[in-house]
Amino acid sequence: METKTERLRISGIDCANCAAKVERGVATVDGIEAANLDFAGQKLYVTYQGEVPRDATYDAVVKRVQELEPDVQVSRDVPSDENHVHDHGPFLTRVKKIQFSVGALAFVSAFFLPSSIELISFAMAYFLIGWDVLRNAIRNIRQGQVFDENFLMVIATLGAFLIGEYPEAVAVMLFYQVGEFFQHRAVDQSRKSIATLMDIRPETAMLENGQTVSPMQVKVGQRILVRPGEKIPLDGTILDGEAFIDTVALTGESVPRRVCTNDAILAGTINTDGRLLIQVDRLYSESTVAKILDLVENASRHKAPTEKFITRFARIYTPAVVGIATLLAVLPPLFVANATWEDWIYRALVFLVISCPCALVISIPLGFFSGIGAASKRGILVKGGNHLESLQQLDTVVFDKTGTLTEGVFEVTELRPVACSDEELLKVATLVEQHSNHPIAKSIQRTYASYGEVTESVQAYQEVAGSGVVGRFGTDTIRAGNARWFKELGYETLDQAKDGTYVHVARNDVYLGYIRIADNIKVSTVEALARLKTLGVRKTVMLTGDRRATAEAIGRQIGIDQIHAELLPDQKVEQLELILKQADGKVAFVGDGINDAPVLTRADVGIAMGGLGSDVAIEAADIVLMTDEPKQLTEAIEVARATRKIVYQNIFFALGVKAVFLLFGAFGFATMWEAVFADVGVTVLAVLNAMRILKK
Repeated sequence: METKTERLRISGIDCANCAAKVERGVATVDGIEAANLDFAGQKLYVTYQGEVPRDATYDAVVKRVQELEPDVQVSRDVPSDENHVHDHGPFLTRVKKIQFSVGALAFVSAFFLPSSIELISFAMAYFLIGWDVLRNAIRNIRQGQVFDENFLMVIATLGAFLIGEYPEAVAVMLFYQVGEFFQHRAVDQSRKSIATLMDIRPETAMLENGQTVSPMQVKVGQRILVRPGEKIPLDGTILDGEAFIDTVALTGESVPRRVCTNDAILAGTINTDGRLLIQVDRLYSESTVAKILDLVENASRHKAPTEKFITRFARIYTPAVVGIATLLAVLPPLFVANATWEDWIYRALVFLVISCPCALVISIPLGFFSGIGAASKRGILVKGGNHLESLQQLDTVVFDKTGTLTEGVFEVTELRPVACSDEELLKVATLVEQHSNHPIAKSIQRTYASYGEVTESVQAYQEVAGSGVVGRFGTDTIRAGNARWFKELGYETLDQAKDGTYVHVARNDVYLGYIRIADNIKVSTVEALARLKTLGVRKTVMLTGDRRATAEAIGRQIGIDQIHAELLPDQKVEQLELILKQADGKVAFVGDGINDAPVLTRADVGIAMGGLGSDVAIEAADIVLMTDEPKQLTEAIEVARATRKIVYQNIFFALGVKAVFLLFGAFGFATMWEAVFADVGVTVLAVLNAMRILKK
């Protein structure tokens, strides 16, 4: 049965418990197969069942959300060309400001009023300050959603009123609202930081005739003008002009790149100093920047195991502490000599205030959200918190060679013809390679360009995976490929004595010789591999289709642990399966994203190098490194570990402080004032700690 997942915008939800409640509620709507609410990113993903009317089901989803959270707004997602940095509204609306001001005045006044009327002033302050909390608790109880922070606050504060602790009851509600305000500000600030970070969406495009339009309206083949200081609105090829291009928003690299006529250029980069005429190669919806934005916006949908555990933990933890508080209030007065009901009920109420799980359920997802943002700032796109968590557990890193550890920019270094000239050998090879985009083919095409231009068109063409290409031109059949394939076809090939990649060429039954091509190791490869070892990666492996002698020579230079060469694409997958079985932790595969999709998807963490402009990289990988430098992998691991460190700090800090104060409260050493710190103070500190990742 076919299903469809739709992304909805959801605004006005700043409580992680409320988000979890809405997610569970929407999942029960008829016609919905699954629901996933991204609290940090303010998006609700709903998967419709195959044969249901989607509009009617959407209406039912909106109705269900309104039942659970009347102040929360749901809408269908905006088109991807609109700049949608949402303002979710201030926590302190005009009505709330008046409400809280009058409530705070009534609270202060109560201390100076006669005892006969102070209760009225405290009660007025309580209801004005705590109205939202009371309303939410009552609504949730009606819907069977009992155990959340609203319920805990209401029970604790009403209980304090009943035993005559009026000032403390109002103070708990007041400081709880202060904590909610700071929490709202912190969450909103984090969202704005991510929005600013990814503010690479071009708003307009200028056509060649000077007309300004939306990038969504521009068609493939049209020409656009980009002036100095403007963003490149669409992917294309430069027809005229040259400039320095700022790619920092896409790659994290601060050094501008020089571009000129015939160079490819990507949307989202900034033209710093030249006037460019560009021919559009792709629609905006298919451009690199659109895919990157979609990837980042969807990233926090995929929750890390730690996030999922904390959500499940909170659902069990809250009713458990309510049960313990009830026993704490009831059992000692019944069974302990001289124990008073008033004393133990007070202790139980303090226990309830302290136990509120806000610090955990808010700061943990916010920590991963901030970690994904910090990675994006460095040109590292992570598709979810689950992949960020896996990244810091790496045991083995497996690399493709060409374009990953090496430059992937091949140069012809030797021509070895048999019974023909150098030019003839190059021409025949260029004929059959003219339609290939492989880096090796491109190097042959570039070299022949100095001799002339190929005019013959191919009548039949086929790529033989992992072997070479074959094409028919008139009465001639031309082949170009590796030595193994040529030997299988029965050709006698020349020996390959030197390092490099060899392309053997044949026309009909005649072997014409080989072309040797060299590839250079990337500048940061050796440093990156050494750094991986210091980060605790136990083993590094190279998988390549290149000949063994070349692979081993490169392996010795860069210091890689293990090399598997002369592999076909399916053999790479088989080899990765063996590595996965032998590894003690997670296994990452790092490839250039052009022909490594099967291996990228099979690894625990698929990492695409040089994702800039590579559709396959963005689609297939879990993590995309926007430059082609291996050093970005070590940066990604460092961000993942910093995120884990802060997330674990929040878990241990929140649970540790609460455990201490719960004991103090149970034994009568903590009052409501200490309880407020253990709840509100810990929540605010944990949220601010989570946001530190963005500043690192």
